[in-house]
Amino acid sequence: MKRSKLNRLLLEAQNTVREYKFNLPPWAFYTPKDWADAGPEADQIRNHELGWIVADFSDPNEESNFEQHGLLLFVARNGLLGADGKLVTPQSYAEKIMIVRPGQRTSYHFHWKKFEDLLNRSGGRLLLEVAWAHENERDLLDDEVALVQDNIVTRVKAKETITLQPGQSVQLPPRLCHQFYGHPGDGHVLAGEISNTNDDHNDNCFLGREFASNPVIEDEPPAVLTIADYAKFWPKLRG
Repeated sequence: MKRSKLNRLLLEAQNTVREYKFNLPPWAFYTPKDWADAGPEADQIRNHELGWIVADFSDPNEESNFEQHGLLLFVARNGLLGADGKLVTPQSYAEKIMIVRPGQRTSYHFHWKKFEDLLNRSGGRLLLEVAWAHENERDLLDDEVALVQDNIVTRVKAKETITLQPGQSVQLPPRLCHQFYGHPGDGHVLAGEISNTNDDHNDNCFLGREFASNPVIEDEPPAVLTIADYAKFWPKLRG
């Protein structure tokens, strides 16, 4: 993806959270110069991988289509795991804010360890489908799912479409595959995720698929830094 497109997406995301009156910490709006001036007091942001993520879930064999197969996230808080996968800080929880466009899909995936709540905080309707993962981790089972929605147990068919209105949420235990997308006729969805410690490097299974981070084409200077940019554009905190 070109840096110019990243800049546009991230500046739009900042405007969306303002429009929906969802307040983020001041550093969510830092410029690269602000980060360059940040000292070691901000180490936790980098070490815990907090900040913006632009995820492209397009088929690797096809042209990128972020607007249809992507997700823009802000990691607001997260614990820190060591190389052995164990917590090295007392913080054992994570929170993400996600901006889901109408029709934009985060395709079927599950987590081996993470237990999460998926929330629709504001905006349009969030559409969700769930199914248990087959042991081969490539297919979905047809078994009925006992789903906890708004702390009430309900039973749904595998891959049945569930509509989350603003204010509603579901619990997603490990190995429960899920995909979600914004209702095509609505505006952007401001979604949320609350979970135990998040590990995007080792705890995401997209049914046998892997998504590599492609290099950014630097056609203009960055306006907003993503987590992936910190090592390059945050010189005082390079590790």
